[in-house]
Amino acid sequence: MKNTTHIFLVKKSGDKIVEICLAMKKRGFGVGRWNAVGGKVMEGESIEEGALREAQEEIGVLAKNISKVAEHSFNFPHKPDWNQTVHTFVSIEWEGEPTESEEMNPKWFAVSDIPYSEMWPDDIFWLPHIIEGKLLKTKFVFGENDLLLEKQVDIVDLL
Repeated sequence: MKNTTHIFLVKKSGDKIVEICLAMKKRGFGVGRWNAVGGKVMEGESIEEGALREAQEEIGVLAKNISKVAEHSFNFPHKPDWNQTVHTFVSIEWEGEPTESEEMNPKWFAVSDIPYSEMWPDDIFWLPHIIEGKLLKTKFVFGENDLLLEKQVDIVDLL
C-alpha cells in the first residue's frame, strides 16, 4: 500500500480546536470534496516531509510543528491502485495564509460547521475524534461509487 498524507491546519481556543482549514479538491482523486491538504509521499521523502511539501504546494503554507494524529488504511477492492495508508497530521502553527491553487481551494470552518455531507463518507467516523484530541488507527473499505462497505476506528495511545 502506498503512503499518503493529510495535514489539517487548526485554530485552538485554549486546548480545544475551534476552527479547521479544509480545502475543496478541484481536480483528480477526490474532486468536489472538502478534505485536508496532502497527497503522495515521493521517493526519498519522509512521510513528514511529504506532508509539509503537499501543504506548501496545495495551499501555499509552511506548516510547523506537525503532530501525527492518525493512520488510516483505505482499501478499494474494485480499484487496488487506489489503496493507501494515509498518515494524518495537525498543525497549529504555519507560515503564510492558505491560498487557492490549481488543485485546492482552502476555507476555514468552525468545528460545528464542518461540511461532512460534502466530504468522503468515512470522515464523519474519525474526524470528530481528532478534533477531540484523540489518536487513531482506522481501516475503511470502499466499494464502487465510494460506497463505504466496512469501517473500523480504534482509539490508540501511540502511533
